[in-house]
Amino acid sequence: MLDIATLRELERLLAQAAERELLPRFERVRARTKADGSLITDADLGMQARLFDELATRWPEIALLGEEMSDDRQLCLMDECHRGLWVLDPLDGTSNFASGIPFFGVSLALLSDGAIQAGVVLDPLRGESFSALRGQGAWLNGEPLRLPGEGPGLAQAMGMVDFKRLPAPLIERLARAAPYRSQRSFGSVALDWCWLAAGRVQVYLHGGQKLWDYAAGSLVLREAGGSGGLYEDFDEHPMSGLSLRPRIAVAATTAELFDAWRAWLRG
Repeated sequence: MLDIATLRELERLLAQAAERELLPRFERVRARTKADGSLITDADLGMQARLFDELATRWPEIALLGEEMSDDRQLCLMDECHRGLWVLDPLDGTSNFASGIPFFGVSLALLSDGAIQAGVVLDPLRGESFSALRGQGAWLNGEPLRLPGEGPGLAQAMGMVDFKRLPAPLIERLARAAPYRSQRSFGSVALDWCWLAAGRVQVYLHGGQKLWDYAAGSLVLREAGGSGGLYEDFDEHPMSGLSLRPRIAVAATTAELFDAWRAWLRG
């Protein structure tokens, strides 16, 4: 549904909105707690409102699902996503943003015919824009983004692991005898996928991602040549179709490393 020229237009749209809605509020905004215990700020709401208006003006035929929208409305929109649906996380990494930690992003994906067709993830502080089109490739600031076919073994890999939603036995295994060289966790899922696509880390594990968390970033990784899977549970039942239910993410920069990582996780 999109070509590269339109993808670049989306990147400019996100960058302009972030410059107006996010950057002026960074280190100057207070967070509130939502019903699910997560945080929200005026930056989340302002960014979502601006992008809703901008996208509706340019593509009125495509509906938009945003993280900061009611559950009922999200479910209603998912029923129609075969017709084309934007999926937006206006501020991925709200806790970082509200704490003055300079690691957060904006994630926008286009869904159609039951698949993720396009994605853009913007890091407004670093001026990095990751993008992808299904079957056509991935880019970083307009330059092709492609992982090498070979990489380090699992013992030499840098792992990006979010421990918060993992089962206690797995946390204990990782704490006692992690198979990778070193581990990081930065706090923005969309950027996690993109840093993996850029080869900055090599293996990834997250215990619970929503659609707006992984839609754009997982496409960037796949189109950059990485390997990843989204699962319904820790018994590794693969995701069946796109939905609003949280998913477990397991990924790596190469197929060989992905297989080794999954084998270790299965124990």
